[in-house]
Amino acid sequence: MFSWVKQEQGGRNKEGEMYQTVTEGLQSLYSKKLLPLEETYLFHDFHSPALEPADFQSKPMVLLVGQYSTGKTTFIRYLLEQDFPGMRIGPEPTTDGFIAVMYGNNEGIVPGNALVVDPKKPFRKLNAFGNSFLNRFICSQMPNQVLQSISIIDTPGILSGEKQRISRGYDFAEVLRWFGERVDRIILLFDAHKLDISDEFSEAIRALKGQDDKIRVVLNKADQVDTQQLMRVYGALMWSLGKVINTPEVVRVYLGSFWAKPLQNTENRRLFEAESQDLFRDIQSLPKNAALRKLNDLIKRARLAKVHAYIISYLKKEMPSLFGREKKKEELIARLPEIYAILQREHHISPGDFPNVNKMQDMLQHYDFSKFPSLKMKLIESVDKMLASKIAGLMTMIREEETKAPPAMVSGGAFEGSQDGPFGRGYGEGIGAGADGAEDWIVSRDKHRYDEIFYTLMPVNGKISGVNAKKEMMNSRLPNTVLGKIWKLADCDQDGSLDDEEFALAQHLIKVKLEGYELPAELPPHLVPPAHRKHAEAEYDPGED
Repeated sequence: MFSWVKQEQGGRNKEGEMYQTVTEGLQSLYSKKLLPLEETYLFHDFHSPALEPADFQSKPMVLLVGQYSTGKTTFIRYLLEQDFPGMRIGPEPTTDGFIAVMYGNNEGIVPGNALVVDPKKPFRKLNAFGNSFLNRFICSQMPNQVLQSISIIDTPGILSGEKQRISRGYDFAEVLRWFGERVDRIILLFDAHKLDISDEFSEAIRALKGQDDKIRVVLNKADQVDTQQLMRVYGALMWSLGKVINTPEVVRVYLGSFWAKPLQNTENRRLFEAESQDLFRDIQSLPKNAALRKLNDLIKRARLAKVHAYIISYLKKEMPSLFGREKKKEELIARLPEIYAILQREHHISPGDFPNVNKMQDMLQHYDFSKFPSLKMKLIESVDKMLASKIAGLMTMIREEETKAPPAMVSGGAFEGSQDGPFGRGYGEGIGAGADGAEDWIVSRDKHRYDEIFYTLMPVNGKISGVNAKKEMMNSRLPNTVLGKIWKLADCDQDGSLDDEEFALAQHLIKVKLEGYELPAELPPHLVPPAHRKHAEAEYDPGED
């Protein structure tokens, strides 16, 4: 049993709190420390509904957002490697609602109205968006190995042109904001032929503000353009994103063609494979980082709740006791940017912790400031104590849990076998070329060319000195740090000179590096020169593997 605080007698802290899991600790901290502050200062009316046990216990979720026909539903089909209930794919806007693709023992669909009353699902608070939304929200359940580790949220294709002026019947941006606060990864999908960001798409991306660390971008259907066009498309995409995502950091963009069809242009196949493996690794890491993400989101929520309490209590303090309340209310709303600055100085709060001033001004119009609660420092201090000491204890507990029972990575579907076998990334390439034993020594292919160079370097007793070898190796223009590593790998007997096989090996490693592959920390057995293999076998210890 874990305890994430300094233990007193009996294995409990001073407040008698003891948790067996990080999830239990997060849930308890929220309900005992943060929830009272939120309820007192109407946080749920202004910002985000209260969290429920299912929000802490749910599997990591991935939210897919993009314009219609960018391949969102096809992307899910590609990951799962099977159709899911409710799936529709086509060039027109086919997905007209939100679909939560989740694990279930039996394949089927749960409608939105039934979904929001299920306490085991993290969607109960979506009830606030009304029937117009719930009629367009379903849960697609199926027994799939990928879904044992993550859940995927498919969204309606974002409209462009005249279509975006047609009302959906619910606040699309607010629904996205709700999901954005709760998911672990947000993937924005773009089509190589559809880079324009419509007004509705811009509004959707702005709704995800504050979740920048969760956002990844996928440029799909990248095989439909050649290399020169792909460079232009990538540049245009980054320019478009820079206008909408107002952060100095460049968002991570993955290029590829995420469906199980032949590539139309194969010249960038190696790039697409590397990009898809990077994206897979990012998604596979979500279960491992889920507890840390929930902890991070709780901290962000606590900081916002504190700031909100300061704002509400300040407005209450400024209100007159009897006459002129409406006039004072209008004045305070107009002065809200100035009030932000006052609170920032008074309580040493970062400007980034304050809510959007325009949205706050709009919402305050509907409230009677005289009924707002005054500042209760006990509630603020309780949250401060949580942030200062108890969060650090949960961080330690997360590391302990990972050490004792590491969470399983996402597996199955497209993730199955993507690393191993002849179709794994880098198999039979670079340093791995020749590892399958088809050739005795892969370097032999080009050894005749390397020998010609070797004998021009004036070998003595069949070996060239380090000085002569250096002159030739420097022609590669690789940095000395890289050449030094190549020298250590090639000098198998560590005598400070190279024979013809060692020199050929050094040239082979230079070639591997120049082709863009990484060098190994130790020379793999299949690259050891034949004349040095007995020596290497004598030093090789199978127990190290």
